[in-house]
Amino acid sequence: MTKLVMRRIYDKDLPSGYRVLVDRLWPRGMSKVRADLDLWAKEIAPSAELRKWFGHDPEKYLEFKNKYLGEINNNPYTEEFLKSLKEALQTQDVLILYSAKDEEHNDAVVLMEYLNSNI
Repeated sequence: MTKLVMRRIYDKDLPSGYRVLVDRLWPRGMSKVRADLDLWAKEIAPSAELRKWFGHDPEKYLEFKNKYLGEINNNPYTEEFLKSLKEALQTQDVLILYSAKDEEHNDAVVLMEYLNSNI
């Protein structure tokens, strides 16, 4: 059975699968060859305004999470994004990749919770 897996794009030895970057900005120091992406889903990432407001401040995380979930629910790209992940999951694992240093308080964590409830 295939699964969704969330990992930091800078991790060594990433598992194989359909590789999806969910950051709006390209990860620093990461070449396109090394990233080896199947999809760069920057449209599903938090808005620039929300990302700047959050600033990876753990104290703002709960409010950020609620605001970002609102953006996901109102995003016209969400349906297409979910469809592409469901299709990929029919044949392989899907890696949700992000670049944030904080592995607990970032947009990919919020997105994974959403995906686990909606796929």
